[in-house]
Amino acid sequence: MARPALRIDAVLVQAVIAGALSFAHLHDLAAAAGQDGWKAWAYPVSVDLLLVAAWRRLRTDGPSRLAWCWFVIALVASLGANVATAGLLDLDDVPAWLRILVAAWPALAFMGGTLLTHSPARPEPDTLAPPAPEPVPAAEPEPAAAEPDPVPDPVAVPASEEPPALTTAAPSPPVPVPAALVDHARKVAADHEKRTGARIDTDTLRARLGVPPHLADAIAAQLT
Repeated sequence: MARPALRIDAVLVQAVIAGALSFAHLHDLAAAAGQDGWKAWAYPVSVDLLLVAAWRRLRTDGPSRLAWCWFVIALVASLGANVATAGLLDLDDVPAWLRILVAAWPALAFMGGTLLTHSPARPEPDTLAPPAPEPVPAAEPEPAAAEPDPVPDPVAVPASEEPPALTTAAPSPPVPVPAALVDHARKVAADHEKRTGARIDTDTLRARLGVPPHLADAIAAQLT
């Protein structure tokens, strides 16, 4: 089987060139700020790792203030080194404030990497249940009924004229429950059983979901 021909990706080549130039600019700036030897080479690695960690957090957990904050900090550090080494800054006479920023970068990068790694992601909403219905005002007491009239003696009715027997009322149709509400109720029941070791009862389920009793009964019937 013939091997596939080696194809050169122009985007990958461009990324390698841009990364090498940015790496060299950060090294030159760190060296000019007094960080000589291996320390000057460690600064570009620290900036690029913080930039990658922030971008990965954005791609994995979605946009957040924490990830965007450290992504902008690392991007400014990288772009600032590129601009500063383009002839706008005398590398033989670096100002004191830039020396302070370069010297403080390791602690800043360590704090940013720790927060990006160990900060929890955004929690899911606690409940997806619809808002609880407004309370129904209590019915006013009815006035006392007047004394009933005396009941007359029953009159015999021929068998042919007797009314037909009442048929048994048909059972009421089941209460419709949205599928999303049932799924959320399963999560609530599983969490209750995990924490207490016992199955959740209907009253606790109704209190957690904030639904009327008849809807709680219908949901509990589908969870069994």
